[in-house]
Amino acid sequence: MKKLFWLVAAVVLFSLPAVAQRGGGYAKGRNSVGGGHIPAHGPAAVRKPQPAPREAHGYQDRGGHPEAPHVHGDGKWIGHTTGRDDDHYRVEHPWEHGHFTGGFGRGHVWRIEGGNRERFWFHGFYFTVAPYDFAFCNDWRWDTDQVVIYEDPDHVGWYLAYNVRLGTYVHVMYTQ
Repeated sequence: MKKLFWLVAAVVLFSLPAVAQRGGGYAKGRNSVGGGHIPAHGPAAVRKPQPAPREAHGYQDRGGHPEAPHVHGDGKWIGHTTGRDDDHYRVEHPWEHGHFTGGFGRGHVWRIEGGNRERFWFHGFYFTVAPYDFAFCNDWRWDTDQVVIYEDPDHVGWYLAYNVRLGTYVHVMYTQ
């Protein structure tokens, strides 16, 4: 009985660091958000554009989900609905700083090394968040959060930066 107690105690003790790393995310599951889930691919191109929901509870599609664009555990991108003609993401000179070449999708997870929403970086790559999306990254940790970059199929000149901890994403532009 004593050995069983110590075995259980050891398992619990060694599990604590893993549980602590999940802090700030949402519960895992098919329609859950964050908590370390990384989408297999970016969103599909929008076929029937809809206006972006900017009013209260426009992105919070379920209780406990963030009031920001996010991705469900089943790969559904919530908030990516405006299509090509969204003036908030129109740029005069797309790709004026070149293209991001670090790799896209779940096989390329990057830890943000510093900065803020106006300019952040990792591994020598620099980005800026779209001004329209500033409010959606207020709780990002600009020196430790992990992000995955996806190509945006609708908005020329923009990428989507997905925050692994929170399960939310914002439009970002590569700035070298």
